[in-house]
Amino acid sequence: MITKRSVALIALMSASVAITGCSTITKLNPFDKPEKDKATATQGQRISVIAFDQKVETSETLKGTDFFLPDPAPQTEWRLPGGNAEQSVEHVDAAKAFEIAWRKGFGQKGNRKFHVTAPPVATADRIYVMDGESTVAALSTQTGSVDWRKDLRPSAGPGKGGFFGIGGVKNDRLGFGGGLALSPDNKLYVSSGFRFVAQLDAATGAEGWRQTTSTPIHAAPTVVDGRVFVVSTDNELLTYAAATGTPGWTYQALIEPARILSAPSPAVSGDTVVSGFASGELVALRTTNGNDLWSEALSRASRTNALSEIRDIPGRPVIYKGDVFAVSHSGVFSATDLRTGQARWSLPVTGITSPWAAGDVVFVVDKSGQVICAARETGAIYWIRDLNEGLALTKGQKKKYAKHPRLWSTPILASGRLITVSSDGEAVALNPKTGETVKKLKIGSPVLLAPIAVGSMVYIVTDDAQVVAIR
Repeated sequence: MITKRSVALIALMSASVAITGCSTITKLNPFDKPEKDKATATQGQRISVIAFDQKVETSETLKGTDFFLPDPAPQTEWRLPGGNAEQSVEHVDAAKAFEIAWRKGFGQKGNRKFHVTAPPVATADRIYVMDGESTVAALSTQTGSVDWRKDLRPSAGPGKGGFFGIGGVKNDRLGFGGGLALSPDNKLYVSSGFRFVAQLDAATGAEGWRQTTSTPIHAAPTVVDGRVFVVSTDNELLTYAAATGTPGWTYQALIEPARILSAPSPAVSGDTVVSGFASGELVALRTTNGNDLWSEALSRASRTNALSEIRDIPGRPVIYKGDVFAVSHSGVFSATDLRTGQARWSLPVTGITSPWAAGDVVFVVDKSGQVICAARETGAIYWIRDLNEGLALTKGQKKKYAKHPRLWSTPILASGRLITVSSDGEAVALNPKTGETVKKLKIGSPVLLAPIAVGSMVYIVTDDAQVVAIR
């Protein structure tokens, strides 16, 4: 059943930071250009595959055409929200039976004040999770038993209102969520809506260092080559030395007053870090010093949808085979050359999830529940599957559904099936070549976070603060 709590994570909100004096972002409208501009792509010009305000449709030339997918491979660890530094794992060998093995609660459920926004990370032995109140737990990947649990909320201090003024920690309305990342030396990095970034020992939960931040952080960090990268709610990319917590360079994107409650983790390839922001900016920077390499605006003004003005890129950008794939709430799903920043193609897709690239294709789930399979090189569509089509609802449910539609997570390609999970607690496995449903599974709790895979299991974290293991 669809609940208000299950959709609270993606509710639109006004950020608590004020807009500073800065120029307004240039609107990108790649779908309404003169015909002569659509014919040929010049340097830096994006090819619009679909005209402005038209629906995405399957390509007539690709209907029934096969494409390459890599064979499934075992995933022995999942240290970053997207699996690795590029936030790109092709095809995992897991969840072959597609049955629930076990489930375990680990903390505070999502509610009107607090939201579970942290994607899990895992090694072969442990899965690490965080509830809506910044309590981190380490669970056994085999049984779900809790190895350790640590409450990281800052202490308010008697009569001082803590870090956040009168009312302290418990009344901080943005003090929820955040994210986790594991380094190769088994340090666990935590970012929090309670305005801090911290390092823990992954074996014991002992705190190594902590740095306070001026604004909340709802995004998970990315840890690569001794650096921690994380984006705050005021659109600032922060960096820290992983060993000591010493602050490094920062990058300030345009500040947006409205955004999605979830936030993306940066992707890193070589010496380049790519991050999306609530302003709709997709920016590539040098990892060593933050020098700007290129930037792009993934936003467009819609003639029919005022919510397109929410330009946020809530899902992680994905780096795969030299291209960056990203999707914005404003209605742009794009492919960009990582090295040059040159536009390759774009589609008018409105999304709050991350793309999943594998072989010849890239999959994306849009906000309306459509799963789209696009050719990686051209953006042409192989197939589209509407997961919300034909729902059997009562009159009352239809009214409620119109206000709070069923949302679907970032997909994962596992054992020859494309798996995505919904905000009303249903997991669906699709044939990745056709989009046809292979199997369904009732999770029993709302899910908005993307699944991960380690060993033979796919793990799901629900909005009710449960880990569900699927074998």
